[in-house]
Amino acid sequence: MYNKSKVNYALYLVTDRDVLGNKDLCESIEQAILGGVSLVQLREKNAKTKEFYSIALKVKEVTDKYSIPLIINDRLDIALAIDADGLHIGADDIPVKIARNLLGPDKILGVSASNIDEAIEAQSQDADYLGVGAMYPTKTKKDTESVSLKELQLIKSSVQIPVVGIGGINELNAKEVMSTGVDGISVISAILGKDNVYAAAKKLHNIVEQG
Repeated sequence: MYNKSKVNYALYLVTDRDVLGNKDLCESIEQAILGGVSLVQLREKNAKTKEFYSIALKVKEVTDKYSIPLIINDRLDIALAIDADGLHIGADDIPVKIARNLLGPDKILGVSASNIDEAIEAQSQDADYLGVGAMYPTKTKKDTESVSLKELQLIKSSVQIPVVGIGGINELNAKEVMSTGVDGISVISAILGKDNVYAAAKKLHNIVEQG
């Protein structure tokens, strides 16, 4: 089990097989980790339960190999079934307090937020970190509220837990997101949508490290 007090949120990869093209998921995740990804969230919106479980086990082998935390998106049952390092939930998922009770105190629990009220509420219910966005227009997530850089900065200053900017972030705008003082950026297409996953991750890693 990953020690959640040591989590590095700097470069947070969220998976989406739709942007991979012909690339292999596990191989791409490995290349992304080698390029500097510090956290991986497995997101499978369309997979049936058995398929999601099978994919999650394979991905966990990769993340375990490099001691990178694996977070499961939405599906508490999958997170528990494969003993993932954590779970990320949004407004339409299981309530934060219930998720925490079922996960236990040692697992990482991330919550999506798009305003200060949601952020403070999630923190009060024992979330470990916040995913705040969408910062920019994104094709991989529909029905997202937009969050300005100023709002992101206000959310960061209103909570004590780590905050990660999400939504449409890439090598062109990552620097301005990091300038708000957040703990990291969450990306999908900016790494997995590129031909050279390793190089894309490395470039973003360098930007994030410079703050």
